[in-house]
Amino acid sequence: MRFCMVTTFYPPFHFGGDAIYVRALSRALVSAGHEVEVIHCEDAYRLANKCEPESSISTDDGIIVHRLRSRFGPLSPILTQQTGHPILKKRALESILSRDFDVTNFHNISLIGGPGVLKMSLSPVTLYTLHEHWLLCPTHVFWKNRSKLCDKSQCLRCCLRSGIAPQFWRYTGLLQRALSQVDAFFSPSPYTAKRHHAINPALPIHVLPLFTDIEPGKDRANQRPSRPNFLYVGRITASKGILSLLKTFEEQPEYTIKLIGDGELRQPLERHYADNAAIQFLGTVSRAELANHYRDATAVILPSIAPETFGLIVIEAFAFGTPVIARDSGGSAGLINTTGGGTVYRHDKELSGILHSLVTDPQLREILGKRGRSGFKKYFTKDQHLTKYLGHIEKIQKTKGIDAI
Repeated sequence: MRFCMVTTFYPPFHFGGDAIYVRALSRALVSAGHEVEVIHCEDAYRLANKCEPESSISTDDGIIVHRLRSRFGPLSPILTQQTGHPILKKRALESILSRDFDVTNFHNISLIGGPGVLKMSLSPVTLYTLHEHWLLCPTHVFWKNRSKLCDKSQCLRCCLRSGIAPQFWRYTGLLQRALSQVDAFFSPSPYTAKRHHAINPALPIHVLPLFTDIEPGKDRANQRPSRPNFLYVGRITASKGILSLLKTFEEQPEYTIKLIGDGELRQPLERHYADNAAIQFLGTVSRAELANHYRDATAVILPSIAPETFGLIVIEAFAFGTPVIARDSGGSAGLINTTGGGTVYRHDKELSGILHSLVTDPQLREILGKRGRSGFKKYFTKDQHLTKYLGHIEKIQKTKGIDAI
């Protein structure tokens, strides 16, 4: 089959797990004998990041990548954000999407086309993967007024206080009309499916957990490290719970915390903790380096205050048999509850006790690590994901009377 992936970000022009997943899925489909083209908005990346991406562009994986750029630069994603339509990239998108794809899979479409791009799919099967809560929240993450978890809907006021231009198309019928063009929505977790069904019970949502392409190699040997070494991977932003996480480690200097990723708080926090050798900001690293950090960590910590749709780093840690400590927020907590591969906490004061337990109890680390590794093999491998993904497509084809290819 011929697939088209439509997404705002794609490596190396990306910031998070959605782009990593799109590339992993595309590579898996190519390896299985399918053809894949990816469309993404390079201008959107440059809107938030003036520097060139640190990693190089891979051209050896058989995927055709269309990196859309407008001569008006950042104005293109800004207009899309404001209008809900791909104003300056409409012609380029139409040209590519008019090709004879069997499946078009939309991912994060917030800045490449908004809801308006959904109506441009001409494929017999149209899919939408719910990587974020963007359909429900202008901030994508239920982070209200740039300061706290959203407690009730006050979107216009929140946008103004968060420095986000109000999206008046959200108060029209554009979104619901566009969503009606989609044959199936894939939710990474039951939590995210439930949140979307709450606003539209008729949406055809299927829970399809993500997978990772990171290579764990052999099972991890859970030996007590000479110095406790904890790991955070993700955006360095307030909604991720970074501030309270670093406060905990500031109070426990006998532990090291390494933070991988970038974000608006990275530089000010790096300056603030410049004299604290136990708090280390590593920036963006390669997938190979990331694998080494997962392997060496005492545990991986996911302190997100805003609810995660899934938590890709959780299953990446599981792949290495590394325990996970996660705040009870969104889909990530469900991964730990399903596998038993870590510990969930609700309040910041609980975190210190969990760290102490993992540091002083090697047997506990080993038990949690083995459970996570077992859960990874049982639920989150590439082969399992691809089988379910293609199975859903086959069902849609049969329902619509389309001959499977």
